Amino acid sequence: MASPEIEALTQALARLPGLGPRSARRAVLHLLKKRDAALGPLREALTAVDERLENCSTCGNVDTTNPCAICADPRRDQRSLCVVEEVADLWALDRSRLFPGRFHVLGGRLSALEGIRPEDLSIDSLVRRIEAGGIDEVVLAMNATLEGQTTAHYIAERIERFSVRVTQLAHGLPVGGELDYLDEGTLAQALRARRPMA
Repeated sequence: MASPEIEALTQALARLPGLGPRSARRAVLHLLKKRDAALGPLREALTAVDERLENCSTCGNVDTTNPCAICADPRRDQRSLCVVEEVADLWALDRSRLFPGRFHVLGGRLSALEGIRPEDLSIDSLVRRIEAGGIDEVVLAMNATLEGQTTAHYIAERIERFSVRVTQLAHGLPVGGELDYLDEGTLAQALRARRPMA
């Protein structure tokens, strides 16, 4: 049996996504075994982030500065705005380095079953950002779920009065995907979004 402190650390790690109780125990054992090289730096990094963590007042990203590093970057294209459901989506798109513009995090997606309404998301602040001007394109990068697409359609209706081009991410066949392994929804979307051969 581990001490209550070690057990509490194990349980805390087990609550993280992708880590179950066994993986958490292995991580704790590694941290204890490599105390100077792993545990100390981890503690210092967690403390620093905990003390400085903020939500960006512009886009909703989480960072240690406000505005966040993305909003403060003068090299970013201020005329393009990508709307995402969660911070994880923003980070994934930004890691790709394919979108040069700025972002807006909604903080979720509309869901009647879960009781998430438009006022529960940062849709009003998105509309204010567009209304302020200077944005030519809004990319709706919602997840390809019923709730994600409902959210995208709702936002498109809210911003249709502005002179901005509204686009959304393509859906369909993944690169390297084989047709017989794909679900019917993905295949249907791929057929609907078909385009002429170049």
